[in-house]
Amino acid sequence: MIKSSVRKLYIALIFIFLYAPIVTLMVLSFNASRSRAKWGGFTLKWYRELFQNEVILAALSNTLLIALLSSLIATLIGTIACISMQAMKRRTRAVMMGVTNIPMLNAEIVTGISLMLLFITLGMKFGFLTILLAHITFNIPYVILSVMPRFKQLNPSTYEAALDLGASPLRAFFMVVFPDILPGVVSGFLMAFTMSLDDFIITHFTKGPGIDTLSTKIYSEVKKGIKPEMYALSAIIFTAVLVLLFLVNYIPKENKEKKEK
Repeated sequence: MIKSSVRKLYIALIFIFLYAPIVTLMVLSFNASRSRAKWGGFTLKWYRELFQNEVILAALSNTLLIALLSSLIATLIGTIACISMQAMKRRTRAVMMGVTNIPMLNAEIVTGISLMLLFITLGMKFGFLTILLAHITFNIPYVILSVMPRFKQLNPSTYEAALDLGASPLRAFFMVVFPDILPGVVSGFLMAFTMSLDDFIITHFTKGPGIDTLSTKIYSEVKKGIKPEMYALSAIIFTAVLVLLFLVNYIPKENKEKKEK
């Protein structure tokens, strides 16, 4: 009984530490006062001003566009890389997987500075393109590590059977192999999208003047004081993610129950 109570208390404390800051942020987004230490009454003023603030909306659109494009391109490249590695010998494949792990184990600041020096050497102008290339670069390993386990679970006989039945290699891949690796591809895409959305250090070193993402915009406002509109935007993003998680977890269960009935 005591162990059960302690276990429940421990779990409750974990959730409190995890979500208390987010709850505080959401409460502040409805605070009429700009001061975080004073409650000025309930208001939706900051949400209205958020959609009128062109600078924040531009940073948001840049963040979402870079995250989406880099995730799609990294997912395509990572999937093709997995297909190529499957054709390699075991020792060569192990070496390639080791190389893939280096960017993930490496400190982000090292990756950011390295990419910055590379772009300077190539004479590239810092801006949207350099941020996009940097995000694609650090997203590819996450896609490879998400897709590769699905390839290891494949039965090669099904692909060979499709070829024997007259399917072309491309048609056999999309009809037989791709449906099996699709969960890994989706997981890799979502992982890449999340990492790109969240990144600050690499973006900070590869962005140019006149372009900002949400992370760099918030960092630049820390010295002046973060605007309450940022609280409102963070609350909207958290709510959107929460709704998405609910739909992803609830709808499949509901469909499964209907099929069983």
